[in-house]
Amino acid sequence: GEDVKPFTPEKAKEIVMSLQQPAVFCNMVDNWPALHWNVKYLSAVLDGKTIQFRLGLKTVDLVPQFETRCSYVEATLEEFLAWSCGQPSYLSGPFRCYDYSKYWTYADYKYIARIFEDKPEIFQDVRWSDFGFPGRSGKESTLWIGSEGANTPCHLDSYGCNLVLQVQGRKRWHLFPPGDTSFLYPTRIPYEESSIFSKVNIANPDLKRFPKFKNSTAHVVTLSPGQVLLVPRHWWHYVESIDPITVSINSWIELDADHEARVEEAITRMLVCAIKSAENPSDGDLWLNPTEVEATSHEINLQYLNKAVSAYFKCQKTSVSEQAHSSSTGAEQRTGASCKRKKREVGCEPEGCRLQTHEFDFSTSKAEEPQKIPFGPHLIQVLPQSQERGSMSTVASDSRDLLHENEGEHIGKLHCKKKQLVMSNDCETPAHQMDSDSSPHTSQTALSTNDLLDCLVNPHVINLVARLLLERTEV
Repeated sequence: GEDVKPFTPEKAKEIVMSLQQPAVFCNMVDNWPALHWNVKYLSAVLDGKTIQFRLGLKTVDLVPQFETRCSYVEATLEEFLAWSCGQPSYLSGPFRCYDYSKYWTYADYKYIARIFEDKPEIFQDVRWSDFGFPGRSGKESTLWIGSEGANTPCHLDSYGCNLVLQVQGRKRWHLFPPGDTSFLYPTRIPYEESSIFSKVNIANPDLKRFPKFKNSTAHVVTLSPGQVLLVPRHWWHYVESIDPITVSINSWIELDADHEARVEEAITRMLVCAIKSAENPSDGDLWLNPTEVEATSHEINLQYLNKAVSAYFKCQKTSVSEQAHSSSTGAEQRTGASCKRKKREVGCEPEGCRLQTHEFDFSTSKAEEPQKIPFGPHLIQVLPQSQERGSMSTVASDSRDLLHENEGEHIGKLHCKKKQLVMSNDCETPAHQMDSDSSPHTSQTALSTNDLLDCLVNPHVINLVARLLLERTEV
């Protein structure tokens, strides 16, 4: 009985590894202890331990609220609960400068292995083995705790695919296929390893400045507690909390194609750091995301590039060797530690990897789907949004409506503690008006280094450079 799930681990893994469009798994985690991880429970477990919260304004601007434009506070979950519930005690705590009616807050990218390092037994509350990844638990996962309105700017992740469990409250995901990349105006400023941001504020797009966005196709879904969302590789996503308190858990699944992506990321890091570090630091451009500790030196970035190239060819050699001894096909992927944000740690190679050497074509918006994906009440396809879209103010629905709605989070930094750009203790004005790109009112007559970088490190360009570099190295 009660532990019988609609998909075996083998079938669930097959779906995760083959499905190229987002989908929601239902009835797969009913017996997971992690479903009890609401904020009140987590507050008791953490017992006064502080974590960092990011704060942003609820008012919707024409530019995204990148992390460089947010404020940061250190607080306990008990203090977060008091603030979110409007209890008077918050007036003397770390959130005292931030009116709940005007601000949202987000404790995002919190690696469970770090915040619960003194309570490792809690890792087993998360059981990704049910999805075909034995040994993967909370230790390889991240935790997300937010208030209503908390959001992550639209971006795509360079590495892997993503499984997201909703625990408390609901979140609305706006997803765009890889083929919409040019419509989303990709940028690497603010720079964050493995994240490509969109210049467009999905919640309030500036179509005068970004006219191609109207050609994009949003897949929108409201994720409810107990559901697991699959975000396939290179799908753009903007995520917002729509209930007073939300809790999510995710894990990034490494893919063989990540080896080439790491080469591309190494090239990007070298170019961005070299050009932005040469600028006058007094110009006020907060180009480095708070998740990045520092702008690494050219020498370190070159080492990173060489290690990424070596890892690529090591995996390719392993692939050729295995194919000579086995007739089996399909991609084996790593089931060890999650490497979504393991910056510059490219020496950890999956055993038995088969490198996918096909070209990644961002121009194709619809990937071929496997013929026998068992869509139904236990696996719900996230469909394109049909209505015209000026603003993303769609109406929330519960899980019972998922099959009938055309609605459509993100996602961590493994070993970087976020810098507090604006300290709440002094109640300084947050840097919300600072845009990583030129504001809509800034003259466009003079090109900036950011304009150059947007072209130079465009995903298409970097992909071509990486292939040329790998060809040169192979010869």
